[in-house]
Amino acid sequence: MNDDLQKRIQDAMANPQNMGELANADAIGTVGNSDCGEMLRMWVKFKQQDGRKVIDRATFQSFGCETAIAVASLATELIRGKTAEEALSLKTEELAGELGPLPPMKIHCAQLVEGALRSALSPQAETCAKPVEATKPTGNSSAPTLLDSFSKPKEGGVKITFLE
Repeated sequence: MNDDLQKRIQDAMANPQNMGELANADAIGTVGNSDCGEMLRMWVKFKQQDGRKVIDRATFQSFGCETAIAVASLATELIRGKTAEEALSLKTEELAGELGPLPPMKIHCAQLVEGALRSALSPQAETCAKPVEATKPTGNSSAPTLLDSFSKPKEGGVKITFLE
């Protein structure tokens, strides 16, 4: 990775935007990449603006490298004010925003963010049946965390057991 890109990533990491769970989210998307162990969850809240349903706010949690966190931070800012269709039409490289073109070894970071966005905004996305409560300082929350979604087996799902 070149020094200029590394500096832009460090700048984005110095003040990441929109990290954490979003209270009263309208949609949630979660993705994971088993090849590199990265996982990302995105929350989206909509509002009505000029007769259109647009993204009011988006937040994320990530278990990933700095590039994935930087892209997620920039992407959550980029999609604000867009309709779901407009946000879904953004190309992977556009989600990286001011980071600019990513090297081939880091493109998967933007693809992870794109996957979480698609998971949240696609018509069959998981929508919140009840409002998500904000995380309490004590750590007790009814909202599932990113780790919960990957560590708790789903009913009727496939259980994966890792061999030694």
